[in-house]
Amino acid sequence: MGIALAEDDVAAQGPVRRALDLLYLGAGYAAGAFLVAIFAIMMVMSVGRQFALNIPAGDDFASWCMAAMAFLGLAHTFKRGEMIRVGLLLERLHGRTKQVAEVVALGIAAAFILYFTRHAVQMTYDSWRFNDVAQGVVALPLWIPQLGFAGGLVILSIALIDEMVNVIGGNRPSYEKGSPDETPEEFVERISQGGGG
Repeated sequence: MGIALAEDDVAAQGPVRRALDLLYLGAGYAAGAFLVAIFAIMMVMSVGRQFALNIPAGDDFASWCMAAMAFLGLAHTFKRGEMIRVGLLLERLHGRTKQVAEVVALGIAAAFILYFTRHAVQMTYDSWRFNDVAQGVVALPLWIPQLGFAGGLVILSIALIDEMVNVIGGNRPSYEKGSPDETPEEFVERISQGGGG
């Protein structure tokens, strides 16, 4: 799950590019950590029944971890080209037309995600401001589990804007895995071997 870069590539990158790549990778690792936490909570709750061991609000913690996992993993998944994209139109375009269409698609996606991010951050801030607490057994301040949701959307917004700037600069989108001249047969072969689309 690491960034596959040669030492020369890392040295050639600027500090902003390295920081952004580390941000996306860190969010991906955080999502993985929440996945492990969900597994641990569910296993303790399942096995604990046999020994009268109970995790107070275990279901709440598992669901909060699931939300954090889902949203923190979005940017890393997007930048690695593993997010499902419907590219029926974009795959048929070439050259400058394709670049413009990619920028428009990324702009629309960024606008939608920025809209949701604004409201997620506002909700988290309001939960902190009004001292909202969970209604379950453990009265945890709600802004704590909401940080994963809002933080994941903030990082995804950064990733979309980053990718849009990359494509405007004339570069190939980082989420495209195949070569531009890839034939349909090569695409099917790559997908069948586990390479993303």
